[in-house]
Amino acid sequence: MSTAAPRLPDALQALRDLLADAPLHLDVPGRDEASRSARAVVDQIDDYLLPRLGDLDAPLLAVVGGSTGAGKSTLVNSLLGAPVTTAGVLRPTTRAPVLVCSPADRAAFAGDRVLPGLARSTGEGEVTGGLRLVVTDALPPGLAVLDAPDVDSVVETNRELAGQLLAAADLWLFVTTAARYADAVPWELLRTAQERGTALAVVLDRVPPEAAAEIADDLGGMLRTAGLEAARLFVVEERPLVDGLLPEDQVGPLRAWLHGLAADQEQRAAVVRQTLAGALESLGARVDGVAEQVRGQEAAAAALQEAADAAYARACASVSDGVASGALLRGEVLARWQEFVGTGEWMRTLQGHVGRLRDRLTASLTGRPAAGAGLQQALESGVETLLRDAAEEAAERTVTAWRGTPGGPALLAGRHRELEAPSPDFADAAAAQVRDWQGAVLDLVRSEGTDKRTRARAYSWGVNGAGAVVMVAVFASTGGLTGGEVAVAGGTTALGQRVLEAVFGDSAVRALAARAREDLEQRADELLTYERGRFDELVAAVAPPPGSVEELRAATAELAAARRAQR
Repeated sequence: MSTAAPRLPDALQALRDLLADAPLHLDVPGRDEASRSARAVVDQIDDYLLPRLGDLDAPLLAVVGGSTGAGKSTLVNSLLGAPVTTAGVLRPTTRAPVLVCSPADRAAFAGDRVLPGLARSTGEGEVTGGLRLVVTDALPPGLAVLDAPDVDSVVETNRELAGQLLAAADLWLFVTTAARYADAVPWELLRTAQERGTALAVVLDRVPPEAAAEIADDLGGMLRTAGLEAARLFVVEERPLVDGLLPEDQVGPLRAWLHGLAADQEQRAAVVRQTLAGALESLGARVDGVAEQVRGQEAAAAALQEAADAAYARACASVSDGVASGALLRGEVLARWQEFVGTGEWMRTLQGHVGRLRDRLTASLTGRPAAGAGLQQALESGVETLLRDAAEEAAERTVTAWRGTPGGPALLAGRHRELEAPSPDFADAAAAQVRDWQGAVLDLVRSEGTDKRTRARAYSWGVNGAGAVVMVAVFASTGGLTGGEVAVAGGTTALGQRVLEAVFGDSAVRALAARAREDLEQRADELLTYERGRFDELVAAVAPPPGSVEELRAATAELAAARRAQR
């Protein structure tokens, strides 16, 4: 069973809501342009499409736009025959745009049907916020004229407002001059009109009378080349103003055309249909551009996450290598091991007298409180250092990688020092994990250490002592406890396989050490994964939610289906 297409306003609203929340948080190339595009579509849906769809017979809104100093305000005043809008003498001006309508249409523009985000005012003189509404009998019912800010204003908010107002127009009256009609900014706006199918009229102002025909022909050719041959072109020659207004013979043709639109319901409806259809048709490509940038945001977030994952995976591997290499069995750990097993002479003769010395070892350690405590403390300190070094290296690697990854520098802004070092509580967390691991090793010895005979021998000098031997075994070999000796610091002392067999026996020590090593590496992985969470949270806060691109594409498809159903 096929699903009925949504109503066009509902489909527009759904698309609008997705674009308003478009996940464009990462500062990557093209992000700002996509944000502006998304905002422009949202504004046009709010300001024009939904209001116009809700009232197709509402008065026609003609927005007068153009470059700085093109004469827009003078043109509007001349069309009305009265000074209703003030030209900006000082540039840039931040005065409010002026919307002029007939008394009969006041209700259509006094509320929030059109441009709902702009507050209305009816005050005289300079108003610097919202939209100034002027009601006059100089305009016929069915037509309103809006004097917009300069599209090339040096004030960004003016430029943005000009673009927003133009997008809310049924008809653009684009004003340029004989000196500037070929400038880049006017043509950027004219191309936008062409892309959106907006009904357009061009007013070529301040044209030297002797060159009027030549300049008009040149501009007409440019319009045809740009695909804007349907645009009406009006030429206003440069003549002395009469009481601040353009001469009647210069402004009369434009006024007559506009009034004719107002009077002819069919012509007015044709203009509305053209602009409405063009605006709706343009949404697909505009939303596609935003969707592509969201896709780029996904890729950038994935790259940042991969950089952090790689850095901390390497840290986990470095811990594993540090555990397996025997590097910890040096320095303080070696000294404590020698104290634990006996004198240096005992170490030197152990290899040839394991059986005899086994009994001496057991007897010498019987009854000692906390046997192996010094060795355990030395191992604890060494493992903590190993973990801290790994965390520090991972943090530094992640920050370095992010500095060169799109979106990364902005995420790091103000956080470099904090992020390129381990978390403040990492040292305590590492110490706690190592102590917990040592406790787990002792639990292993208690519960599963060896057979009864060997367990009795080990227990004769305490679980701590037996646990210490297992801990040393963890760091003594990369391949269990088979094979040759593992060299320890200085190159002269060796911890052989038989040293460990002297306490527990070969297979038991091998099994216990393997389990203890696996437990330690798992704890290290969990600790470093938790430490990586700082970076994970930063990425998660800016990454697009899963399915964001698909949602935008689906909303565009729903809009297209709604348009087809309405035809």
